[in-house]
Amino acid sequence: MKNQSNSYLFLIALISAMGGFLFGYDWVVIGGAKPFYEQYFQIADSPVMQGWAMSSALIGCLVGALSAGKLSDRMGRKPILVLAAGLFICTAIGTGAVHSFTLFNVFRLVGGFAIGIASSLSPMYIAEIAPAHLRGRFVSINQLTIVLGILASQIVNWQIAEPVAMGATHDMIRESWNGQTGWRWMFWAMTVPAALFFMFSFILPESPRWLASSGRCEAALKVFTRIGGSDYARRELNAIQATSSDGNQQGGFKQLLRPAMYKVLTIGIVMAVLQQWCGINVIFNYAQEIFMAAGYGVSDVLMNIVVTGITNVIFTVLAMFVVDRWGRKALTLIGSFGLAIIYAFMGAAYYFHITGVVLLVIVVMAIACYAMTLATAMWVIISEIFPNRIRGVAMSVCTFALWAACFILTYSFPVLNNTLGAAGTFWLYGVICLAGGVFVVFYLPETKGKSLEEIERELVK
Repeated sequence: MKNQSNSYLFLIALISAMGGFLFGYDWVVIGGAKPFYEQYFQIADSPVMQGWAMSSALIGCLVGALSAGKLSDRMGRKPILVLAAGLFICTAIGTGAVHSFTLFNVFRLVGGFAIGIASSLSPMYIAEIAPAHLRGRFVSINQLTIVLGILASQIVNWQIAEPVAMGATHDMIRESWNGQTGWRWMFWAMTVPAALFFMFSFILPESPRWLASSGRCEAALKVFTRIGGSDYARRELNAIQATSSDGNQQGGFKQLLRPAMYKVLTIGIVMAVLQQWCGINVIFNYAQEIFMAAGYGVSDVLMNIVVTGITNVIFTVLAMFVVDRWGRKALTLIGSFGLAIIYAFMGAAYYFHITGVVLLVIVVMAIACYAMTLATAMWVIISEIFPNRIRGVAMSVCTFALWAACFILTYSFPVLNNTLGAAGTFWLYGVICLAGGVFVVFYLPETKGKSLEEIERELVK
């Protein structure tokens, strides 16, 4: 019976985590298409338009993240996940079909809205269904699917793009198959996993913790029983009811302003911002510029991006096996201080004009460190530290902070790169990681092995 329960739990966690796969794919696909759609829309000489194309989806992410919590607290987790799946289908088809730069960004905004929903709801849903001793590993499935989506996007981009001749002019690239059609197929390829997510999401059960907090205790008991048996179901339901004994079953954004929530909300927001301002997403979003600055051509750049994607997957899998053993705090400390050291070397490599394989190795080390620590631990932390009745809106605020930080990071990189140079920019990211590590030492509690209700009693007083 236990094996059957674990298999069922894994199945529904995997279906929910398909939102993470599409999040990863849609987030990174634009990096591979960038050299070609810029020529098609003739924005290669406009840094402002280039920045808008790369960051427009982030506006949708902000709106989607802020909307997801309130909608999911009101309607349930399941229907909003279904909505996100439908929007992913829309953006996959639309982005590849457009012929104007304006419509291109409209569909990027739609995709961003879907990413905002999925990035908030998928890990939260998994945290609400998983037993305490397995929660870190199961929530990490969502991070694994994110990096698999990133890797799938990198491989698709690499395989679709035809080799570009050395010295090819803007006009040659624009008139080539890559410039006219190839970049479209990079987006269209996402239609297949988006359609699968849409179909499978209908078989998900509703979150039992949402059902219980909405007063539907019998329905919640059935889901808990399917997950872990009748004894487990009774224990979980009793714990939920004990933390809701004040009669305040549901909470909105106003509940986050209560003094008791200041500490836990600060922790969630800082963790979300740190995960972005540690700088790794710059490597994914601006991989073309980073590797070209290291002396690689366009074709080699796409291959190197795949190498970084494989590294991302391998170390995310390792994180899944240690997050419930080492703990969230330990991983976050390793990531913060480890990246600070790696960025010191990366900045030095740029400063002394060290190129080629040496810089590639340093980049791979940074991605490995991030994937095994901050990337995984942050989603686990923010999905488990908030009370049941306001988890949706609290996750929305943290995810909104994450995407706001990501927007600032993505949009500011070209400016920082021009003013501080690559060396100064990565040294700056290193200082941010160092500051984040200091915050973690003093303020982040360890949550491994504790039920969501135990964490609530400890953090919200």
